[in-house]
Amino acid sequence: MIHLRSAIFFVWFALVSATVAILLSPVLLGPPRAAGWVGRQWSRVVFASLRLICGTRFEVRGRRPTNGVLIAVKHMSMWDTCAIYTLLDHPAIVLKRSLQFIPFYGWYLWRAGMIAIDRDGKASALRGMAAVAKRESAGGRSIVIFPEGTRKKPGAPPDYKPGVAGLYGQLGVPCVPVALNSGLFWTGFLKKPGTIVIEFLDPIPPGLRRREFMARLETSIETATSALIAEGRAALARAT
Repeated sequence: MIHLRSAIFFVWFALVSATVAILLSPVLLGPPRAAGWVGRQWSRVVFASLRLICGTRFEVRGRRPTNGVLIAVKHMSMWDTCAIYTLLDHPAIVLKRSLQFIPFYGWYLWRAGMIAIDRDGKASALRGMAAVAKRESAGGRSIVIFPEGTRKKPGAPPDYKPGVAGLYGQLGVPCVPVALNSGLFWTGFLKKPGTIVIEFLDPIPPGLRRREFMARLETSIETATSALIAEGRAALARAT
């Protein structure tokens, strides 16, 4: 049944995505917030469809941050990007540059003012990312980064990259860690019934030294994520 529901969702997801992207493409000529608005509406339709077709819901815990902060999010699935953009007010998300070359999807990312980074650019790429992030932060936007740089399976060893520390030092704003367990329920093609939990954790104040900041960030996210994974696995076990 899970495979059938996942297949139905996949087809519906593709149809909805193509329809929204094409019909609302004139907003690409408008301001960044217009493209962002389309992204949020698309995400809301995706989440509603995910709940109705696959029985996959989500719960938000903790206090959602206000604008003008750095937000470091655990990354397990595509769900994470959709959720964080829907839950926050027009954040600027750090993402790999290659995504912007995907027809329509990438164009919306570009127009919404996301921060693209070339992973192979090393130091120069980090400097460019920091410059754009400082400009967007000065304009009142929150900056979202996935500190491990890529998706991780639930329970995989953490691998935090230095980019998040660079942004933290450059921006001089609080950093809000975010934990989640989406990888238990959105596992590639399969979408399992249950409740994804995303949790906004206590902010880390600005001004810490790099090593102390990285230690606090990793401990905060990984401790909370481990607890959410254990909670999610227990719920999945009860459902089988």
